[in-house]
Amino acid sequence: MKPIGNYWSDIFFAIIVFVVAFIVARLLRFVIGRLVKGASTKLKVDPTKYNFLKNAVEFIVYIIALIIIFNSIPKLKSYGTALFAGAGVLAAIVGFASQSAFSNIVSGIFIVIFRPFSVGDRVRVGQLYTGDVEDITLRHTVIKDFENRRIVIPNSVINNETIINSTLAEENLCFFIEIGISFDSDVDQAMRILQEECMKHPDCIDNRTTEEIESGEPQVIVRLINITETAMQLRAYAWSKNPSTGFILKCDVLKSMKLRFDDAGISLAYPQRMIYIKDNAPLKN
Repeated sequence: MKPIGNYWSDIFFAIIVFVVAFIVARLLRFVIGRLVKGASTKLKVDPTKYNFLKNAVEFIVYIIALIIIFNSIPKLKSYGTALFAGAGVLAAIVGFASQSAFSNIVSGIFIVIFRPFSVGDRVRVGQLYTGDVEDITLRHTVIKDFENRRIVIPNSVINNETIINSTLAEENLCFFIEIGISFDSDVDQAMRILQEECMKHPDCIDNRTTEEIESGEPQVIVRLINITETAMQLRAYAWSKNPSTGFILKCDVLKSMKLRFDDAGISLAYPQRMIYIKDNAPLKN
């Protein structure tokens, strides 16, 4: 028969373990609460929606305390083995079901910390989605595309994609305005017209440094970048203050440039093929 003193020592050990677990759980709850509150402020979401994180951590701490108690007291070890074996199956099922949600939450916190994009930025996610970031929650990122539709992407997905952010460091963007002209056109005149049409557009900004201005570098540079089988390819480097005005700049310049080219007799390139027909003389017998 087990001495009475040993029972009291087991009870005292269990009380100590629960007290330590209570202190650790409260401390972790406080730390996680501060982190979630800070992240929620940046993400503009209600932090009370994510109280389950604090409750889940507290629950895990108490489960660990129970495991320590059952494994440390021989009288309870046999009961604990059967109890935690059944609980382990349930925990595995719940953990597998919540794995995706937890991954999205962690990815959302990483987005806040490392800030590859913020609300209001214009981004392209992979090769499929382009638009303005409208909202970032702890589980999803909402992007408004140019057709005014909302694209809801899980944070774990967007965290693994290549993101092109047009407004991460600065909003000024250089737009390539390209056009192909025929070989019999005056290339110098075409380059001058393209430059003039870009520079007179109200959305074209001067992005030159003081040194570039003093050296006489033009505001809009136009270059002959390639000669293909069917065209001489021209490219203008025009700057705008943001992606929206840059798109308008590009569209307007293409239209006005076409009208100027028509007046100047400059032809746009189009695919051409030369066909040679060989006239074979009839064979003589």
